[in-house]
Formats: sequence, C-alpha cells, structure tokens
Amino acid sequence: MSTMVQKTAQTPPQQIHTRRVGEWLYERLGLQGLAYAVPEHANSLPYLLGGITFAGFLILFVTGIYLAQFYHPEPADAHQSVIYIITGVPLGDLVRSVHFWTAQIVTVTVLLHMLRVLFTGAYKRPREINWYAGLGLLAVTLGFVFTGSVLKFDQEGVEALQHNKEAAEVIGNLGAWFSPELSRSVPLLTWLFNGHITILPLLFGLLIAVHIFLIKQHGISPKVTPDAVSHSTAGEGGSRFDIHLRRMAGYGLFVLSLALTLSLLFPAPLGQPGVAGAEVTKPWWMFVWLFPAEVAWGVRALVIVPVVLGVLLALVPLLDRSPYLSPARRKPLLVAAGLILVTIIISGVVATLQPVSAHLGG
Repeated sequence: MSTMVQKTAQTPPQQIHTRRVGEWLYERLGLQGLAYAVPEHANSLPYLLGGITFAGFLILFVTGIYLAQFYHPEPADAHQSVIYIITGVPLGDLVRSVHFWTAQIVTVTVLLHMLRVLFTGAYKRPREINWYAGLGLLAVTLGFVFTGSVLKFDQEGVEALQHNKEAAEVIGNLGAWFSPELSRSVPLLTWLFNGHITILPLLFGLLIAVHIFLIKQHGISPKVTPDAVSHSTAGEGGSRFDIHLRRMAGYGLFVLSLALTLSLLFPAPLGQPGVAGAEVTKPWWMFVWLFPAEVAWGVRALVIVPVVLGVLLALVPLLDRSPYLSPARRKPLLVAAGLILVTIIISGVVATLQPVSAHLGG
C-alpha cells in the first residue's frame, strides 16, 4: 500500500490528470468494445489494405473540404479558381497536391485489396454480400477519381468531360445524370462537382458502413492454408481489433507522409485552360487501359468494357461456390482472373505508347 502511495506521489500531476481524462473517455465512449478478438493474420499488411484505403479516404475528405471552400464550379471560372488555390490560398498548392497524390495511393490500395480478397477467396460464404459492397466501393472510388480529373478543367479535364457527355449518349436514358440534358439551369461541370462532394461521399458512407458491419459480423476471412474452408471467424483469434486499428492508423500516417513527400517533390499538375473539341491528352492511369478499346470501337467501349468487367466480378461468388480457400483448389477462376489482369496491364502499356487519335463524335 505504501509503495502505491509512493508511486502516486512521484507521478507528476499533469500525467495523473491526463491518465484520468483518458480513462474517462475510454469508459464514456465504450472503447473497450473495440478489444474483441481477431485472428493474428488480420494484422499483416495484405489484410490491412482495406483499412489503409479507409485511412486514405479520411485524408481525402479533410483536404477536399478545404479545397472546396475556394473552388468555383462554373466552366468560365473553374480553371482560374484552381490557379488561385495554387497561388493565393494558404497552403493551397500543398493541400491540393496531397489530395492528388493520396487519390493515386488510395486507388492502388483499393485495387490491391480487391486482388487480395479475390486471391484468398474472401468473397465466399458467408461474405458474398461484403464482396458486392466492396465492388460498390471500388466503383465509387473510380467515380471520385474521374470527377476529380474533370474539376480542374484544364485540357485533360475538358476532354474527360466530353467523353462523359458522349458516354451518357451511349447509355441513353440511364445516362441522364451524366448528361447536360438533365438540367438546363446548371452546367454539367457544376453537376459533377456536386456529385463529387455530396452524392459520392454519401454512397461511400453507406457502403463503408455496410462493409464494416459485415466484417464485424463475420470476422476477418480465415488464413489461407491447403485445407482451409471459408467460415465465420467472429470472436476467434489470438489478437484484438484495437491492435488492428493501431496498425491501420500507423499505415495511415505512412500514407500521409508519402503523399506529403510526393507533393513536395512533384506538385499536382495543372494544364492550360481546356479547348473544347481538341483531343491532345490521355486519361489518368486508372482509365488509360481503356484507350485502345476506345480507338477500336469508339466511345461506346468506355461503357461496354467496364460493364462487362463489372458483371464478371459480380459473378465471382456465384461461379466459385466451393468452401475451399486455397488458390490450388480454385485454379480455373484465378487463371481467368489473371488473364484479364494481364490483358488490362498490356492494354495500359500499349495505350501509354500509342499516339493520341481523335475519336470523339465517332
């Protein structure tokens, strides 16, 4: 007893106060509920990719809110407002660059996360619905990237907007939201900006809530072994979710540090004001792999190819219904997925080397 009194007497009052505040928050916020069991492999990098992506989105939301205060989503003023963000807003160039590079990093991590889920069979029963929630999040991520590439309204952005208009015509009535015909009183650029800061974040919030809820209900997918079968791991494991969260936060800080470093070395690019009708740029790397198909089949390829790929991904849990997780027991599906991935990579390389050709309006 005297030892405890002596230790308390030796502890600085500020530390005692801080500890008490921490204990108060821990109890009032129910943080002890985060200490539930998870498998040890959940803390490895491949199984943290989804959490890293989520941390990247938090950075995007914070930087995006700041940038939105100074952006003017009118065609006549959009590009100039971006110049003002770069030259006149406090830390505007740095925040814009962090936003740009974090978007690149998040796109990489979300794709790697999807490939990890596909490779480890984490889409199998009882996680099929979570696979579809993940596909929805992938689509929302690409929607963020596309609308963000338009908003800067340089030549690349103007061409992206033109592709958006023609793709909407291919879709017909279903593409009304992407068409200038939706509202005569609001420019399409403003409409896309509204989608970028309201509709897409709302969809993201709903889908990520479902995603996290289902992970809590079914647990992290089991570790892949030759005889492993898919099952719920809720309540199982030798680690804790709060440890998983700390690892995720650590990687999130790494993402922020990487984005800051890239921003200082390579500030986010901005081209000259766009000229409607000209075709002199290529899309960002997330979409450049579609370029050869567009050259061959026109703008309709921008609709048909992603839809076909989306349908194939949606069919994965239906085509592979065995309980086994080992890649050796799922060779046909993984070979098919590998061939599609190689095709996309080759198409991207060809598109990078291919000269720009005019095909809008064709």
